[in-house]
Amino acid sequence: MLIERIKAILLKPQEAWSNIKGENGNAVQVLFGYAMPLALLPAVFGMLGYVLIGHRYGLGPAGGIVRVPITYALIWAAISYVLTLVGLGVEALVVNGLAPSFRSKQNFLNAYKLAVYAYTPAFVAGILNIIPVLGFLVFLLSLYGIYLLYLGFPVMMETPKEKTFGYLVVTIIVLIIIYAIIGAISAAILALLWRPVLF
Repeated sequence: MLIERIKAILLKPQEAWSNIKGENGNAVQVLFGYAMPLALLPAVFGMLGYVLIGHRYGLGPAGGIVRVPITYALIWAAISYVLTLVGLGVEALVVNGLAPSFRSKQNFLNAYKLAVYAYTPAFVAGILNIIPVLGFLVFLLSLYGIYLLYLGFPVMMETPKEKTFGYLVVTIIVLIIIYAIIGAISAAILALLWRPVLF
């Protein structure tokens, strides 16, 4: 079911959103059945990339390639994993809270489904984190999630067509802030725990 849902949301999003809205269940089931398994991909593959390949640290002559010891990489992965899941919950709260401003219907479950399933491209692209220099490619592939949000608003939040773009723009601004904070927190914690030796 998990693989089929991934394929559906990535390849047939219009049909997938209609099916998702019509499903019974609750946010806990979406969290445990979809978000938690898929959130492991960027965390685990990112950890492996840090440990096995290393990443660029610093700029110019003062910089270099570093490999992160497994213990610290595990801590980073755990923190990144938890913060990603928290971020999806915050996103859902924001989407649901903004709904009346865009003549949309408030429904936290639908907002949460929208946040989680639209994040699918980022989850899947996270596999490429095993090669840290492909980070920009991961970012580019993740942008498909914006299109999924755009298609999902009219279905999940019953947003009028003329309000969808504005709803999307405000949501994106909030998402940038949320995930910038998440990235900064996980990077700061890793930096506090471990000082790299360049090679």
